[in-house]
Amino acid sequence: MLALAVSGKITGSDLDAIMTRLDSAMARHEKVHMFVETRTIDGIELSGLPAYTARAMPLFGKLNRFGRVAIVADQAWIRLASRLESAILPFISYRVFEPDQRAEALAWVDPAKTQSGA
Repeated sequence: MLALAVSGKITGSDLDAIMTRLDSAMARHEKVHMFVETRTIDGIELSGLPAYTARAMPLFGKLNRFGRVAIVADQAWIRLASRLESAILPFISYRVFEPDQRAEALAWVDPAKTQSGA
């Protein structure tokens, strides 16, 4: 499971670090489950988007390698955007949670609990 916590303004270097961690996880595992927790996102640095998009495009060929994706967000717009992304990428199992559901999100996305039936 890849766990990420994101807050404040998302920069190009933040996006690059996320992609590096995701590439590393995919190199080691057949399926990658993700837990993403956002706290008060102030925006995204637009100058970092082209490089991020270039790195993210090859992932469309690997959508079947994503397992469960849990998004915990304290902002309604992030939860809405995550639900829209989930609809666009129907082969990935997404769930969106509010901050008080953090423990539930972790339990849902944890592959060890999923395999043991918990």
